[in-house]
Amino acid sequence: MNDFLKFAYELIARIVYNLTDWIVAIVNGFVRFFITGWGEYGAIVASYFPFFNVLGKILAILLIVILIGIPAGLIYLLIRRIILHVRLRATKDDSTVLYREIGRLNQQVLDLMDEKNKILALKVNAVSNAGGEITYNGPAALLDESAPPIGKTAVLEGAVADSMPVPGNARMDLGGGAAVAAGPVDPLAAPPAAMGGVIGAAGVGVGEEAITAAASAAAAAAAEVRSAADRNSQSETTRFPKLSNVDAKYLEYEPPLFDNNITLEQFVENYRLFAASQMGLYYTPEVVRRFVSGMAASRLLILEGISGTGKTSLPYSFSRYLMNPATLVSVQPSFRDRTELLGYFNEFSKRFNETEFLRALYEANYREDPCFIVLDEMNLARIEYYFAEMLSVLEMPSHDEWVLDLVPTAWPGDPLKLDGGKIRVPDNLWFVGTANNDDSTFTITDKVYDRAIPIEINERANP
Repeated sequence: MNDFLKFAYELIARIVYNLTDWIVAIVNGFVRFFITGWGEYGAIVASYFPFFNVLGKILAILLIVILIGIPAGLIYLLIRRIILHVRLRATKDDSTVLYREIGRLNQQVLDLMDEKNKILALKVNAVSNAGGEITYNGPAALLDESAPPIGKTAVLEGAVADSMPVPGNARMDLGGGAAVAAGPVDPLAAPPAAMGGVIGAAGVGVGEEAITAAASAAAAAAAEVRSAADRNSQSETTRFPKLSNVDAKYLEYEPPLFDNNITLEQFVENYRLFAASQMGLYYTPEVVRRFVSGMAASRLLILEGISGTGKTSLPYSFSRYLMNPATLVSVQPSFRDRTELLGYFNEFSKRFNETEFLRALYEANYREDPCFIVLDEMNLARIEYYFAEMLSVLEMPSHDEWVLDLVPTAWPGDPLKLDGGKIRVPDNLWFVGTANNDDSTFTITDKVYDRAIPIEINERANP
């Protein structure tokens, strides 16, 4: 036994000695590296640095900065890690306290609800012993300005309930000679959470089944009233106020008379004279002829060129000459999908957020003369993103398929030219886009070029 103890002592002593020696060596190395070693480092630098040339001195300074920066960075990361760990521990402790507090509050809420139920039960018994009756008209009271008269009967927290829904104002015997007026429950005057039961003659109690039936009747009546309110809202208001204004504008509209005897050459020349004399805009006959012939070839025209050559002014002045001014839509770099042009339906306000693009598209359905929508700087955003649906529609061979879905279903108050929530792209509508060729814009892809007529305008005509 003594030999074993001697063996264990020497083995453990050697391990402790080596461990202590290792820790001391680490501490000594740390001290020599960070504290006492600066004198040795300085002596080495002082012995070599004066003999270096300019390049050598610069390299020596860089080496010194690197050697100092590496341990300093490691120490900074270590300290930051320790601080972060301490904060996480504190946050975890705070979260535990918070969870306990939430649990305590939840228990208090449950206790309060239980006490409330006991008070309601006492009130029901008191009312049952008091006797009396109450009459009401159910959901019809929601639509009247004045509520029906209430007889001499106590009301539970302003709540009125019956044992089950009975059509009309039929009366219902609850037993014991008690009679109550039956009918759907007014959900505003009697919310389900506040309904305690029905009022009967003296000595008649109200059971759990009657309360459950009353709550079901209240829910059904509330659903009925909401449905009626929704129907009234749909019939009295419109989701498209701008488009409805267009309907009102064209109630007494008479289409213009067209001069079909004029030649195409005269038409082009008359427009050039109009633009020059009335608007101070000058275009060569070739540019105007390309524009008019492009209208015959496609519903989408792209006017390309450097800035300041009159690309936007051409379709606008042309529409003024036709006495139907174009709608200008300034394309923004944020345009990503069709909602930027057509708008979207707001589920909260039950209104459609209309755009000027949508208004112009809808108004073109009322007219027979050419209508224009100008997409100014159309390549500031990717055309194949925000104009993708329109490109697909214009590719359809049959013009009867040129329709866009705005809303899933039709409402009674929708504008006249909408068919089942869909809007038609008329044959007399042209989309004219202007595009600058510079570094601030996107490249127009082949998909767009295949469906459009591009026209280069790189110089201004002489007056």
